[in-house]
Amino acid sequence: MATDISHTAHAVDAAAVLRLLPSRPRLLALGEPTHGEDTLLDVRNELFRHLVEQEGYRMIAIESDCLMGLVVDAYVTAGTGSLDEAMRHGFSHGFGASAANRELVSWAREFNTGRPASDQLHLTGFDGPLEITGAASPREALTALHTFLASWLDADHLLPCTAATLDHLLGPDDRWTEPAAMMDPFRSFGRSPEAAELHLLAADLVSLLDERAPHLIAAAGRESWDRARLYGRTATGLLRYHSWMADTSPGRMTRLLGVRDRMMAENLLALAARGPVLAFAHNSHLQRAKSSMRLGGERLEWWSAGSLVSARLGQEYAFLATALGTIRHQGVDAPPPETVEGLLYALPEDRLLVDARRLAATLGDALPAPRVSPWFGYFGLDPAHLAETDGLIFVRDLAQS
Repeated sequence: MATDISHTAHAVDAAAVLRLLPSRPRLLALGEPTHGEDTLLDVRNELFRHLVEQEGYRMIAIESDCLMGLVVDAYVTAGTGSLDEAMRHGFSHGFGASAANRELVSWAREFNTGRPASDQLHLTGFDGPLEITGAASPREALTALHTFLASWLDADHLLPCTAATLDHLLGPDDRWTEPAAMMDPFRSFGRSPEAAELHLLAADLVSLLDERAPHLIAAAGRESWDRARLYGRTATGLLRYHSWMADTSPGRMTRLLGVRDRMMAENLLALAARGPVLAFAHNSHLQRAKSSMRLGGERLEWWSAGSLVSARLGQEYAFLATALGTIRHQGVDAPPPETVEGLLYALPEDRLLVDARRLAATLGDALPAPRVSPWFGYFGLDPAHLAETDGLIFVRDLAQS
């Protein structure tokens, strides 16, 4: 006899989401099981609008380059540039081409028009300047941090180096962005003498930023100091990432995955300190359980940004995973009925909010087997993670974007 799980499902709205949680979170994380599908982003946009209009949320952070995110946030808050420029220069990973992301940016700008700064929405990225194929030069972040400190402190006596020294050590950017370095550590610049010196200088600059915080906040303003801290986190994170790109040990890829998610976690914690945030990224970056993937036949495991933030925030971190029925344009047809996705697919609704812990209790010890995806770009739900998930959004069918 099929298990009846209908009592665990509700309509998707902000109030229903918050009723699933023991307390109001500082960081509400919404995961997706695949990238590039606007249907999932439409669900995100609708939930964020509800959170803004009904629950007072004023910030959304997505899995996109945190420095590029400054561009789109400037457009959303101050109208700097144009919508086209914000989409072109404010997103990484190709996310600026998404119609749903464009709709979110346009709506946020319209919402902010005429509102005081204290009541405006912010839209930013929380990923590092990283792609699966490599990482950016630390130049932008490191130079911006040095410029900020030099503007407000006695550069001759306090700063550990000049801007010219940084420029010399950094050299041409293509030494950092060498495409072959991801697969060949010997092509990486990350453990050169120059990189090692830059790592020490970056740590000194970040330390100085914290040591002089009272003066810097009073002189430059908290927003500028917060941005300088973002530059500092990004510079040190990139230098650490490049260092591990040059590593030749068996743990190289595991450490690269861990460093990236640590950068994400540090950015999320900094954003959560400013007020309630909706974070949106892949399920594997936001779940509480250890994340894993297979690469070249090897299983890699690391602690995700969500697990790191959850360890710090406790109940002030909440995670909603997203699962789905079909992506027919990618060859993902109706889920097997014995999987969690199959049980949810048998319900009539197109979109559902599921009490994940109640669902886990209903299923009992004999959890269904994980769904095996025929397409590498979609990660099926792991039923073993249900009890560590605050809620589950199920989308029945994805239309082609």
